[in-house]
Amino acid sequence: MQGEGDRPRRDVPQPGVAPGMWGSDAVADVLRSLGIPYLALNPGASFRGLHDSIVNRLGNSQPQLLLCLHELAAVSIAQGYAKVTDRAMAVALHANVGLLNGSMGIFNAWCDRAPMLVIGATGPVDAALRRPWIDWIHTARDQGALVRGFTKWDDQPASAQAAQESILRAWQFTNSVPRGPTYVCLDAAMQEQKLEAPLAAIDARRYLPPPPAAPGREAMQSALTLLASARRPVILAGRGSRDEQAWRNRVALAERLGARVLTDLKTAAVFPTDHPLHACAAAYLPNQEYVAALNAADLVLSLDWVDLGGTLAQAGAPSAKIIHVSCDAHLHRGWSMDYQALPALDAYLQCDPDAALPHLLNALPARSTDSAQPARSLAPSGPLAPLAQAIESAAGGPVCLVRAPLGWHGDLRAFRHPLDYLGLDGGGGIGSGPGIAVGAALALMGSGRIPVALLGDGDYLMGVQALWTAAHYRIPLLIVVCNNRSFGNDEAHQERVARARGRPVENRWIGQHIREPEADICALARGLGCEAVGPVQNAVEIASAIATAMQRVRAGAACVVDLRVEY
Repeated sequence: MQGEGDRPRRDVPQPGVAPGMWGSDAVADVLRSLGIPYLALNPGASFRGLHDSIVNRLGNSQPQLLLCLHELAAVSIAQGYAKVTDRAMAVALHANVGLLNGSMGIFNAWCDRAPMLVIGATGPVDAALRRPWIDWIHTARDQGALVRGFTKWDDQPASAQAAQESILRAWQFTNSVPRGPTYVCLDAAMQEQKLEAPLAAIDARRYLPPPPAAPGREAMQSALTLLASARRPVILAGRGSRDEQAWRNRVALAERLGARVLTDLKTAAVFPTDHPLHACAAAYLPNQEYVAALNAADLVLSLDWVDLGGTLAQAGAPSAKIIHVSCDAHLHRGWSMDYQALPALDAYLQCDPDAALPHLLNALPARSTDSAQPARSLAPSGPLAPLAQAIESAAGGPVCLVRAPLGWHGDLRAFRHPLDYLGLDGGGGIGSGPGIAVGAALALMGSGRIPVALLGDGDYLMGVQALWTAAHYRIPLLIVVCNNRSFGNDEAHQERVARARGRPVENRWIGQHIREPEADICALARGLGCEAVGPVQNAVEIASAIATAMQRVRAGAACVVDLRVEY
């Protein structure tokens, strides 16, 4: 991951700071004290005070401003950064309009359980200080209400000192498991108020988030009793951190139990997919192989599996005992149904799985297992196989698969490290893919790992503005657009409806195809300062196109490949 010496530096301020301290200076100071590396933003007058403080008080460093062309790009970049680092960065959203533009990205981060400090601003709360027209339409009475249903906490502090405390609290909340975005709205007038005296320096070490809670004693004993009697256990390995020790603990637990393991392409890599105990190719939704594994189990251990209740229902409510290890319920509210179906449980450890695993390993006796089992043989299939082979051949080193399309088969590439794959966007908000890819690539700079994002053309076209940020800050990245010139997933939905109603499936393309004219994927990339290869029209051209693109990425460029597909 990125080191201090690898930070993007394209926007360097002139030296010199005027005397005096302003409200926004206090906010900037606390951001620096927390060690926040970046603040992604699309500029706005409501936080012009904070903008000045970052540039002219802090020298545009820690945090450094990352200029974005759209608020969704700014939020998505922060989400991508968190998907790699498990740490939050900051985003600034202008007034109500910027928050509305960025709200889809915040919802994605919420469903993805990604940490993020969102700093908003409103026009002056004191009506006497508002400029005619513009300040009035950019002032809201309760701006946080726009995103309260999908943030962990929000606040609108009324003074510089209160703003510092609010930022500290939001930072604690966003980085505490279960993680999620927080929102702090700053009064424009408060930012631009001159302080009578500087505020006291803050020791950020005294405001760190707490460590994850350990599992409760009774729940742990219930789980251990069930695990000890299990003969055919299955582990559903769901959400997990990028921590390598946590990865090793998951492997050790599976081997200790002799448990078969299922993983999910909606979430990031948490277990080696070619391990002998990995039951079958990872998928986005439960399939026949998942159902067969669950029905053969006498115990299912869920490690923060997304939609445990739905998965068990799809398997026909298997008779196995169910243990669920997750603290996700701490985020469950009434507005969003992202908590999914309610599962019936036999033991419930309401804690972070990464925190529970050492306790389980210490308590469970070793079982006699064959440690020399061969790796699971991958059985790749599907139309994307040539693309996967081309990436493997051209990479010349480790790859981080930032995103894979719905047509991706879980065996096309083995995941052997926490950064081999980062999962989906969380909330299904199309348009986030380019920004998440840029944020992940930003976090990976200097790591030696090449970020590769496989995006649909609809996702790319809706979020393509994010590529300018990659070009401007020289963030190496490979994006392959799987371009079927259609909103293909919705085309499939229209076919299902037509078949169910006995209507012509031939009309499924109407209102779906992105043709006449076709969008020029490569021209858009070049117009935003990136490299581009394509269009690649057939499987024969894929290997050379990916090799060319990889060479440009290794040279430091962000490069887009337009890959024409028919699915």
